[in-house]
Amino acid sequence: MSPSMSQIISVSRLIPATAPEIFALLSDASRHSEFDGSDTVKGSKTDGPVPLKMGTKFGMDMKIKFVPYKITNEVVEFEQDRLIAWKHFGGHRWRYELTPDAASNGASTLVTESFDWSTALVPAAYRFLPYMKTHPESIRLTLERLEQLFAA
Repeated sequence: MSPSMSQIISVSRLIPATAPEIFALLSDASRHSEFDGSDTVKGSKTDGPVPLKMGTKFGMDMKIKFVPYKITNEVVEFEQDRLIAWKHFGGHRWRYELTPDAASNGASTLVTESFDWSTALVPAAYRFLPYMKTHPESIRLTLERLEQLFAA
């Protein structure tokens, strides 16, 4: 069964960097807090290989409002320099797809970040969670911060 488009929240942005440069940043869990647009990622701990690879499990120090917590993610989709996605116990996925920009001879890359809750353990419950309304803006801010890191 293919996911409904309403179960995937995606935003794309053209970033002035090559796909390998962006992928190197995305696959380094220790740097995720540098570009997280939700301001919930505070740090990381990776027991597996760095950079992340298929099947790597990595921990994240998180904080929502005043509540700190830890979460363990696992890389569940991986194509070097093109695609990386991870999930945690809830089953939903955060995915980054990278498409080199032909007009710039690959000097820029279209980055699409998606929150895919079609793979969640209880996808119907996600329709009612309040933070679902903030995901598009958080993703937009993440991509903006990614762009700023490469523009610097």
